[in-house]
Amino acid sequence: MAKLSGKRVAILMTHGVEESELMEPAKALRMEGAEVVVASPEGGEVQVMRHDEKTLKAETQAKTADLRASDFDAVMLPGGVMNSDRLRMDEASRRFVREMDEQGKPMAVICHAPWLLVSAGLVRGRTLTSYYTLQDDIRNAGGNWVDQEAVIDRNLLTSRSPRDLPVFNEKMVEMIAAVPQAAR
Repeated sequence: MAKLSGKRVAILMTHGVEESELMEPAKALRMEGAEVVVASPEGGEVQVMRHDEKTLKAETQAKTADLRASDFDAVMLPGGVMNSDRLRMDEASRRFVREMDEQGKPMAVICHAPWLLVSAGLVRGRTLTSYYTLQDDIRNAGGNWVDQEAVIDRNLLTSRSPRDLPVFNEKMVEMIAAVPQAAR
């Protein structure tokens, strides 16, 4: 039986999402049996990037404003500078990650995506990693930034960049598998 069979995971993204940080974790989740729901503030198609080059368009299944933490077992936040900078300003995305954190549900966050956690007020007193350029933002928000390929602090898994995806994906699956399935 797949490790994540019956689990429901939200992926939040918007235009400028980093291709590998979206596609590889989504594939890892689906391969382990999770139902993946991709959401964005605007809904519809989202422009995916490979660093600063446009690649493909990804279809979303929901708008962030329609998400409720009680409907999900975990959330995954891919990076990408433009994606993360835009997503952090979306009140519905900030509300959703706050609800997930309040309920102690796993949050897997990579590269620039911790910006959403900073804007949602969720890093104070926590240890996390990110792309190295976010270390001042995390420290200024009261977090402890470390340079490691993956860091787990309670329900929060963070990682630095696409080169850390193999470890990130493995720890994400383990973390989500260890949590009882949400009652829906």
